[in-house]
Amino acid sequence: MNRILGGIGFVMFCSMSTWTSAFADSGESAVTKVSDADQDFSFMGEYMGKVDGQLNGLQVIARGDGQYQASLLDGGLPGSGWDRQGRRVLEGSRDGSTLMLREDGFVIEINDGKAVFRNDQEEIGSLNKVSRRSAHAGLPPVPGAVVLFDGTDTSAFDNPRVVDGLLQVGADLKPTFRNYHLHVEFLVPYMPDSQSQARGNSGVYLQSRYEIQILDSFGLEGVYNECGALYKQRRPDLNMAFPPLSWQTYDITFYAPKFNARCKKVANARVTVLHNGVPIHDYVRIKSKTGAGKPEGPIPLPIRFQDHSNPVQFRNIWIKPL
Repeated sequence: MNRILGGIGFVMFCSMSTWTSAFADSGESAVTKVSDADQDFSFMGEYMGKVDGQLNGLQVIARGDGQYQASLLDGGLPGSGWDRQGRRVLEGSRDGSTLMLREDGFVIEINDGKAVFRNDQEEIGSLNKVSRRSAHAGLPPVPGAVVLFDGTDTSAFDNPRVVDGLLQVGADLKPTFRNYHLHVEFLVPYMPDSQSQARGNSGVYLQSRYEIQILDSFGLEGVYNECGALYKQRRPDLNMAFPPLSWQTYDITFYAPKFNARCKKVANARVTVLHNGVPIHDYVRIKSKTGAGKPEGPIPLPIRFQDHSNPVQFRNIWIKPL
């Protein structure tokens, strides 16, 4: 891991804050402010505690209209104890102020930030709701870094749009860089009625060619087209996505591909990515452009913050050339 700029931060617990206003996407609700979220949102999130004496994590996903999906994880939460193997998917629904999730042999009743596990005879454990914060949130620029966006100046971008001090999707960086470390913080909207690629979709396009996916993939398996993936080439080693309306961080160390004098590629690009302070790609090869990326070539192209018609927002963006 010596190619990663800076240390690996441990995930810490903190309280949730409120952010900007609500948007609409293709007729479906896209909320970017906690105070505008519906009642279902209050149950969505992460829980930790012990069941039958063993530590467990629970990630609860709102699916709209009182319906939920959840992942029950052995050992804790991703990046905070989960053994990366034990994962059970549960379904459930909300009735008023109580959410019930069911699994063979037990039920989970969630109310007032507490998830109580019961079998046929008795209570067997409980988990408390937690809110996590990336250890890299608010990370200041390192020596030699160039500040790209601090909430005010947008001169480094083409097509910038700022709302309440936050950069919106669709901006392209003007200067180009070959090898660099990029720090970016992002917030995905709450879109309970949307699924899959229509739920908080954006991406950081390195050199306009290689996409590190941004998506509301909270609580999911973490496959090749979900948050943190090198889009459709490589899934993240761990799905470190936080719930929507939580600030998240990417720390991306990128090494451009190499070309000979005849413009033939002789070495693939490589990338290391930390998501919320936890490594998810370690100096991996990028074999070709991803998705809608520009064709590979020897000339560096701008970094792009993809507009996929969802109101993903960005802050605290800086870069250090390598």
